[in-house]
Amino acid sequence: MVKEKMQQPQVRVTLMKSFIRREKYQEQCVRGLGLRKLHQSRVLEDTPSVRGMINQVKHLLKVESPVDPC
Repeated sequence: MVKEKMQQPQVRVTLMKSFIRREKYQEQCVRGLGLRKLHQSRVLEDTPSVRGMINQVKHLLKVESPVDPC
């Protein structure tokens, strides 16, 4: 018997503006999302904790849903 894994919804975040000279909590949110450099993108699971971090620094990010490679 093979169990199929449910596909968790995902979101792509891209760092568009620098977090230099921002509040410490904003830098920590960007780092927590796994972003280090400008124009770097990450595909993350769309969970409430990730959405909370995105909302804290939404003025620094570009957020979009990724395209399925099918």
